[in-house]
Amino acid sequence: MNVLFVGDIFGKPGRFVIQNYLSKIIEELGIDVCIANGENVAGGKGITEKTARKLFDGGIDVFTGGNHLWDKKDSLNYIAEEKRILKPINYPSAALGARYFIKTISENNKLAIVSLIGQAFIASVDSPLFSLEKILPELYEHTNKILVDFHAEATAEKRALGLYFDGKISAFLGTHTHIQTADEEILPNGTAYITDVGMTGPHDSVIGIKKEIIFEKIKTGMPQRYETAQNGLQLNAVFLKIDDESGKALEIKRIKRKYND
Repeated sequence: MNVLFVGDIFGKPGRFVIQNYLSKIIEELGIDVCIANGENVAGGKGITEKTARKLFDGGIDVFTGGNHLWDKKDSLNYIAEEKRILKPINYPSAALGARYFIKTISENNKLAIVSLIGQAFIASVDSPLFSLEKILPELYEHTNKILVDFHAEATAEKRALGLYFDGKISAFLGTHTHIQTADEEILPNGTAYITDVGMTGPHDSVIGIKKEIIFEKIKTGMPQRYETAQNGLQLNAVFLKIDDESGKALEIKRIKRKYND
């Protein structure tokens, strides 16, 4: 099974990259399943029905979430109904969004996708470790191929959980910081790992925001109104090859492409 996981899609520039370049990458790499973190697709915060539908049409199969997933209040009903938009499973049960998604490639070849969020410096939620452990038996009833997006701030928290779940899942992929890390590897027991997949959106920016705004905030210490940067485009992602029989990762490869549009 060939899987593409796209790092946090940020605003209009990120959507442009998906709508104009993703299909070529899917064809080039022979992708069976394409997943993306979607918590920033609408103006850098949240997701709407309109933006989600366009990106589904652009080749995304399922969106994982994060702390900004529900920022667009007029889209909450859509999030509640759309099974391809996942909430982090360690939020309260009343939080809107699906708990996981099973993507069927064929009758005997399926991938379970799970969204999880960290506790350190980001969200007051249930333990990500215990929450993922609790849901694994339910996922194993469907498939032994499981991908987890761990949306977290602290690199140590990401690394610790990645090592803990090594051999229990196919891939443990970090998101949230918007900075792609260069530590991708297959862990000893067969789980693909990376601390952060990165961001798909404006390259000439500070994690998606106009750099001049961040400069001013640093210089003055005063709050600023954030605006999405528009200059330079990039796609950050990882390519995964997962063994159809064992569910173990065979390959993980970082993808970082820049575009001049």
